[in-house]
Amino acid sequence: MHDSLREFEMPNDEEVQLAADAFRLLADSNRIKILWALLQGETSVNCLAELVDASASSVSQHLAKLRLAGLVTVRREGTFAYYAAADAHVRRLLDEALFHADHTANEIADGQPHDHRRPATVGART
Repeated sequence: MHDSLREFEMPNDEEVQLAADAFRLLADSNRIKILWALLQGETSVNCLAELVDASASSVSQHLAKLRLAGLVTVRREGTFAYYAAADAHVRRLLDEALFHADHTANEIADGQPHDHRRPATVGART
């Protein structure tokens, strides 16, 4: 059947594995909260720990894994480290996951008018 679709294309195995790895890392509520906070601007481990109500060492471990997956960047200033979401792809990934969760939790049908929560820096969805 897929042979009859002109534009049908499968991602390669490496792309699929990297996507699966990213989803696996995002299968943790604290990591989603950390990324959501980082979409609003760079911040420190201690600030993130306070925001997600977790220990600084736990948040630091989450950030290390998110960095290895390319979802988070770090900027060092002396002895301080400031973390940020890596790029617009992270924003879109979280937006879609949270939009889907909103639709599922609130039984919102496609096309039904509603508002989504979003970080201050994201702006209007088009």
